[in-house]
Amino acid sequence: MEIAASSTQGGLGLGGALTIDGGEAPERRMERLLRESPVVVFSRPGCCMAHVMRRLLEAVGAHPTVIVLEEGETAPGPAAAEAMPALFIGGAAVGGLEGLMALHLGGGLVPLLREAGA
Repeated sequence: MEIAASSTQGGLGLGGALTIDGGEAPERRMERLLRESPVVVFSRPGCCMAHVMRRLLEAVGAHPTVIVLEEGETAPGPAAAEAMPALFIGGAAVGGLEGLMALHLGGGLVPLLREAGA
């Protein structure tokens, strides 16, 4: 699993991907990241739809944590497994790119991001 952090997120100056390696089980690590990060995108390597999601979220002022899943890894929850890339805001599954676009066009994205602290 790789986690890409935006260069502006948290003032860390991270521009690339960051591999998380430790004694924590992958499922627990994903659950913890969902609790700790207001906006999380689970993606596959080279996914152009995840890039579009990240750009839209950044355009409205949110800087998502992007988690690139490797072969055999799945995003948490049944809804996330069906939609890749999968977006979570405030720990709740929003869906894929279609769900994000529907939320944005319906005027619900920015209020939901604010409520999640993004």
